[in-house]
Amino acid sequence: MKDLVIDLEAEKAEILKRYRALLRASKSTLQKGDKRMIRKAFEMAVESHKDMRRKSGEPYIYHPIAVAQIAAEEIGLGTTSIVCALLHDVVEDTDVTLEDIEREFGKKVAKIIDGLTKISGVFDTNSSLQAENFRKMLLTLADDVRVILIKLADRLHNMRTMEFMPRDKQLKLSSETVYLYAPLAHRLGLYAIKSELEDLSMKYMERETYQFIKKKLNEKKAEREKFIQDFIQPVAAALESQGLKADIFGRPKSIHSIWNKMKKKAIPFEEVYDLFAIRVILDSAPENEKADCWKAYSIVTDSYRPNPDRLRDWVSSPKANGYESLHTTVMGPRGQWVEVQIRTKRMNEIAEKGFAAHWKYKESSSDSGLDQWIHKVRELLRNPDSNALDFLDDFKMNLFSDEIFIFTPKGALIQLPSNATALDFAFEIHTDVGASCIGAKVNHKLVPLNYNLQNGDQVEIITSSKQTPKEDWLNFVVTAKAKAKIKSSLKEAKRKIAEDGKEILERKLKSLKISYNTDNIHKLTNYFKLLSSQDLFFNVAKGVIDLKDLKEYQATEKVVENKPQDKIDNEQVQSLIRTIKSKDSDILLIGEDMQKIDYKLATCCNPIPGDDVFGFITVNEGIKIHRTNCPNAAKLMANYGYRIVKARWTNQHELAFLTGLRITGIDDVGLINKLTTVISTDFKVNMRSLTVDSDNGIFEGTIMVYVNDTIHLDNLIKRLKQVKGVTGVTRFDSAPTPVERAS
Repeated sequence: MKDLVIDLEAEKAEILKRYRALLRASKSTLQKGDKRMIRKAFEMAVESHKDMRRKSGEPYIYHPIAVAQIAAEEIGLGTTSIVCALLHDVVEDTDVTLEDIEREFGKKVAKIIDGLTKISGVFDTNSSLQAENFRKMLLTLADDVRVILIKLADRLHNMRTMEFMPRDKQLKLSSETVYLYAPLAHRLGLYAIKSELEDLSMKYMERETYQFIKKKLNEKKAEREKFIQDFIQPVAAALESQGLKADIFGRPKSIHSIWNKMKKKAIPFEEVYDLFAIRVILDSAPENEKADCWKAYSIVTDSYRPNPDRLRDWVSSPKANGYESLHTTVMGPRGQWVEVQIRTKRMNEIAEKGFAAHWKYKESSSDSGLDQWIHKVRELLRNPDSNALDFLDDFKMNLFSDEIFIFTPKGALIQLPSNATALDFAFEIHTDVGASCIGAKVNHKLVPLNYNLQNGDQVEIITSSKQTPKEDWLNFVVTAKAKAKIKSSLKEAKRKIAEDGKEILERKLKSLKISYNTDNIHKLTNYFKLLSSQDLFFNVAKGVIDLKDLKEYQATEKVVENKPQDKIDNEQVQSLIRTIKSKDSDILLIGEDMQKIDYKLATCCNPIPGDDVFGFITVNEGIKIHRTNCPNAAKLMANYGYRIVKARWTNQHELAFLTGLRITGIDDVGLINKLTTVISTDFKVNMRSLTVDSDNGIFEGTIMVYVNDTIHLDNLIKRLKQVKGVTGVTRFDSAPTPVERAS
């Protein structure tokens, strides 16, 4: 018993120590009376959570203190947010009510906590409506952006302390984080948090790759630091001689961004040269900022030759999320390209802490970027037509995108995501302009609607009163606004055509002496395999279904269960879930007789034994097995968490699985022969296809082969790499297929 008392005393001391660290972190924003308010929130949180512990066995109160610390220190939020962070779980997890909070801390705090409580169940494991809930979560932006910022701090701390959670929970949280929270942090300008969230997700989703890159980075650390010192020396001396005060340091790239580069360029770690960036942070007065940045740029490029194609000027035109900086890539002292970022202290704080830092500098800089963004989000959310998952895709696409700046004929500046087309620009000006757009003039030259705009283009839109939105427009527009408007116009047009079709069908059925009633319309819809009666009327109006087809239906009249298709689907899915999840092990063993449960290997990632996998319950094809690092995995886990089943392989050496290898090398006589000999003769592996492309002495081939498991595959790759002339062999996934909605 005595031990327990000592233990509790030690915990009490630790809680106080953490509380004092929080006060130190919030010192710069504290005003009169703030300290007392934080103390009151802290005491309420300690009291409310006193009997609760986390999975690690630590007192639960450590979590709210840590979330408040992140909000203060890493996002730069003030007292109101610190109070809300300390109390963010109180209403949901304890007897304290919102009324209690309002009485003690006022309306604003109560409103933010209400927002946080409402979205706390957004990603509940059993929820099938994550997308719909995510929409609700974003609606809270309309009230107070701090709700989202505290939610990000909460997620960051959960990701940092996830090692005690079960594996399936780790995968699920990581998927949501990389799919939604990291892009959200990016869009709000919180680059440091975005990078850490991506790295932590990768740590759990692709454990081996993460550890491999981490180990490689540590091995070269001393050598890298020496290079950075040598690089900085002449620049620091020149800046000082010109009277510019600056901090210069090397910042390592995140593990996730290094992995992305390896995948994108299909290169091994050793060939990734920009493992760090040099950052020059100037101490400048607000009126000299721009001039000082260009002066520093001139000094850097006097010391090292710049790559003219790699200059990025976000000082003259900041990004939509407030990011300001000059980026250039220069040739370093050892014949190696080095990225250099030049910015002032104010710009750096905005780059690290995003819009939260804007509030601090409100007097000296316009805060319209955030208002503009929130306005766009609200506009999107108000559109009742959009399906929640489409909305999520569109929103996510807008989160990820970088901006381009386009001018109107009169010189007004309009911001659009990169890859935006002339048609996106038209819809950005006005819905009616977009709907009646027939073409555009870019820099006075006539271009088609799908023309991709470039930064700085001047665009004039040409319209016609006879034009209406077309289905294929959806294939090339990228802004969520354009997509939503086109979809709703097409829906309306389809509805009008369907109304005509309804009358035509009524007449045709009359001539066949078939009564026009709900039951028969339903049977017809099912007979022609259509999703709704509206589709039936539409096809009749368009002539896709004519009298001849109706006569055939009459002859083979089938009695079809009077159930809408999606209802059948849902019931099938639910019963499948019950069947599978009622198993004792709750794990799908691939290769054993799972009471005749049908499974297929997903073609989007071609899993083979040895891969880390999970099962996804579909309606028509039983269970699909995906790799956990499949291109579609994050989306499936984030949107359909309730349909995910844990899965692992059993021994199946007698079975063969299809996978793809990409081989690069120096084109040499007999190279193909050598490769096929290794595959067919040495390894006795069957090939399904071989595609080869040779360009100026460079050989590139893709081979689809059947292997038993990952060990078999790794040995084959190792052996192929030893073939003279081969420079690289990598496994590849098939192109990502559209994600499974309800199939």
